[in-house]
Amino acid sequence: MAQVGHVSVVSLSRPNNIGNIWSSRSAKRSGCRSRRSGSTVGQMNSLSFAGSDAMGLNLRIPPAHAFTSRSNRDALLLKVVCIDFPRPELENTINYLEAAFLSSSFRTSPRPNKPLEVVIAGAGLAGLSTAKYLADAGHKPILLEARDVLGGKVAAWKDDDGDCYETGLHIFFGAYPNIQNLFGELGINDRLQWKEHSMIFAMPNKPGEFSRFDFPEVLPSPINGLWAILKNNEMLTWPEKVKFAIGLLPAIIGGQSYVEAQDGITVADWMRKHGIPDRVTDEVFIAMSKALNFINPDELSMQCVLIALNRFLQEKHGSKMAFLDGNPPERLCMPIVDHIQSRGGQVQLNSRIQKIELNEDGSVKRFILNNGNVIEGDAYVFATPVDVLKLLLPEDWREIQYFKKLEKLVGVPVINVHIWFDRKLKNTYDHLLFSRSPLLSVYADMSVTCKEYYNPDQSMLELVFAPAEEWISCSNEEIIDATMKELAKLFPDEISADQSKAKILKYHVVKTPRSVYKTTPGSEACRPLQRSPVETFYLAGDYTKQKYLASMEGAVLSGKLCAQAIVEDYELLAAKGQRKKVPQTTFA
Repeated sequence: MAQVGHVSVVSLSRPNNIGNIWSSRSAKRSGCRSRRSGSTVGQMNSLSFAGSDAMGLNLRIPPAHAFTSRSNRDALLLKVVCIDFPRPELENTINYLEAAFLSSSFRTSPRPNKPLEVVIAGAGLAGLSTAKYLADAGHKPILLEARDVLGGKVAAWKDDDGDCYETGLHIFFGAYPNIQNLFGELGINDRLQWKEHSMIFAMPNKPGEFSRFDFPEVLPSPINGLWAILKNNEMLTWPEKVKFAIGLLPAIIGGQSYVEAQDGITVADWMRKHGIPDRVTDEVFIAMSKALNFINPDELSMQCVLIALNRFLQEKHGSKMAFLDGNPPERLCMPIVDHIQSRGGQVQLNSRIQKIELNEDGSVKRFILNNGNVIEGDAYVFATPVDVLKLLLPEDWREIQYFKKLEKLVGVPVINVHIWFDRKLKNTYDHLLFSRSPLLSVYADMSVTCKEYYNPDQSMLELVFAPAEEWISCSNEEIIDATMKELAKLFPDEISADQSKAKILKYHVVKTPRSVYKTTPGSEACRPLQRSPVETFYLAGDYTKQKYLASMEGAVLSGKLCAQAIVEDYELLAAKGQRKKVPQTTFA
């Protein structure tokens, strides 16, 4: 879920490590399913992020009435006419309705006599979600982001050509009810580009060929998923399918309690324990493990896989995928910021926490920022990656069991690679692709799958390089060389490692030394609840306790649960009587 659902966090020592190489300027893109048009391109409004030029051009917000995009300077302008698969019917599923009820509880809760000022560190999806739902409940969030860009693990930047490069390859599943509700609450459901209901795997033994798991729309769950598995005879034999199905029977019969009990065993060990041939792991679960958590089956907790299978098989549209129609900071994060600000909240960029200062009783007194500013509130939330929290954890808290257990939660390294080619690659799909490469996890031709990145003449592959632990310290050139060797196997007729076929116009490498928490056996017991034992201090983030593990959905749900805990604690927090006016810094 992590890899194809959200992906990474920045280096703790610097914003990002980015490499690029230029052999020519890339052609400017138009929109999806484009056609010639003589209309004038609307002027884009600038999103002014102080200091954002350090990562490239300022991100810009396209006007609401159209999705025009850049074109070649001397070419006619192109107008977007994009047709995607219809949005699936998600609104009547139990999980969607439960998520909708939780969302409505904030809007319908009694309005506070004195709104709480809640200081939140981290403007990734967890922090944005916390702030959004607190604002819905009538409180005043003050959201602080250390960098000059929104999004955290879904951050993105623009280079000098105006081309976007992202922290990770982000896929939105039908089995993400809180995210789907969030899109609906913001009125941006049309920004998800839904793809056909399939999972597509490369065939290492047949370079250039793919194997598909197609989920029939006419069948209910879990029959549609079982049909997809049974119809695919290229990856697993019938005896292997039968043995795997028998191995899964305890999970089907035992339900949630059985799933939770599998946290102590790796995927590889669980397979062997149930007599499932190693080839099943090699053919399917290496790719799945890397997609879920950037690591291999011999490290990943089986609980993670069973949770994913349960979500994908028990909901008819659970495994159906959608791409966002543009870069996440503009197309997803900014609508949340607008929503927060419209209700009196604040969002401040370039506001890195230097220290959590405590009162004599061990509670939080204030946040001290790197620039010397002091921020005080009625409650405090850390919605940063767990590795950042551990660096800033006050000494007085380190022996508290709640915080001590965090030491076992560690972010996993991941690398995201973007390569612009001088031609349109043919051996690709308008979909996410599982590479089944020892170095690459999943990839997509973003010039086909995404409106903003669409280009009728050239391909831009976005790839997740995982596991990345042995590569994170390598040079960008070494990573690109290794990537090209793998791509030569996926595109044997179109790509060669020496670039004698398709040539690289440019590339970006985004390294994340500490991304989502590593979901290894035993990690579940270390995940904290959102309400800490320290009064006025709360946590949000996909590593905190919620049922969607390390994913975008997990991050959003953690923010809702954090906001719920604060709303429930309103009387206690209001009674503290230590409110101090926060400096009025606005989001510019």
